[in-house]
Amino acid sequence: MAKFVYRMQSILNIKEKMEEQAKLAFAAANQQLMTEEERLQRLIQRRIQYLAEGAVLRQMVLDPLKLQENVAALDYIKEAIIDQQIRVKRAQEALERARQVLQEYMIERKTHEQLKEAAFEEFKAELAKEESKEVDELVSYVYGQRSHELAENA
Repeated sequence: MAKFVYRMQSILNIKEKMEEQAKLAFAAANQQLMTEEERLQRLIQRRIQYLAEGAVLRQMVLDPLKLQENVAALDYIKEAIIDQQIRVKRAQEALERARQVLQEYMIERKTHEQLKEAAFEEFKAELAKEESKEVDELVSYVYGQRSHELAENA
């Protein structure tokens, strides 16, 4: 029996490897986004703490130095939050780009798998056709032999 060989198997293998690399890149981008979002949440929590600390300082006996430090810390944390929001946005964009690349590679791989499946179906149909032809030849040969034997005996 003939063995099925997909002539573009090497391309399919490359597509599968590229898809795996895109999956790894997507996972790395997703991890980076999670890290950046986590940092943003910690900064927001620190800002809340500074605001609470400032409220407490304003209720106590006024200490201008501590109030000034608190205001400076709030200004700093506000800038840090803005910077971190930019980093989160960039990480989201990188994740989206990685997702799109992964999706393209998945589509290409699936396309090649469908082509392979179609080629295999064509191979099976051709094999069945050849087997049918061999059976017909065998039947014709046997029928011819019997007819020849009957003609000699008659």
